[in-house]
Amino acid sequence: MNNAEKTDTNADLRWKPEEKTSLCTTPVFTVNRQYALSPEGIKKDFITIDAADWVICIPVLNAQEAEHLAGINKTCFLMVEQWRHGAKDLSTEFPGGVIDKGESPEAAAKRELTEETGFTAEKLIPLGSINPNPALFSNTVHFFAAENLTDTKRQNLDEDEFVRPLIIPADEVIKKTGQPPYIHALMAAALGLYSARFR
Repeated sequence: MNNAEKTDTNADLRWKPEEKTSLCTTPVFTVNRQYALSPEGIKKDFITIDAADWVICIPVLNAQEAEHLAGINKTCFLMVEQWRHGAKDLSTEFPGGVIDKGESPEAAAKRELTEETGFTAEKLIPLGSINPNPALFSNTVHFFAAENLTDTKRQNLDEDEFVRPLIIPADEVIKKTGQPPYIHALMAAALGLYSARFR
């Protein structure tokens, strides 16, 4: 590789991270003061958030499965309805949550699906991984589609989780995302990845 090939064409955009100081640690994330050198060599500080990686699962029921389970003869999503304290409102979402330490994203997707809905999936399809907000967060969200679902009829919720599973036509979810009760931004990201793969 010659010197020209080694040149960083984005050097005028890149910051160089330096020391980081924890400002506040909570059960779900840590808020930091992150110091960094600008492309011009000026040292400044920013607020960043460290959190465990997350997973979101898009459970898909084909028309036959949806007809059998809910009397809806079209492709449906299995979703969950729950209260969100930040929005102070109910939100209809895909199952998901925090990846446990040492757990793979795929295992977490299977676990969260069963815990929140009572369904298991015979097949998981990776859809992609993104940063939820790269201006602030350091973690990654992993997305999967789930197919060939079986209802165990047993949720396994945490003590502060009150979750209702719902079977909703996929075209309705896609049409109404961005309006209540489909208010969660990461669900729109999930649909974008799903649509790029399957639609």
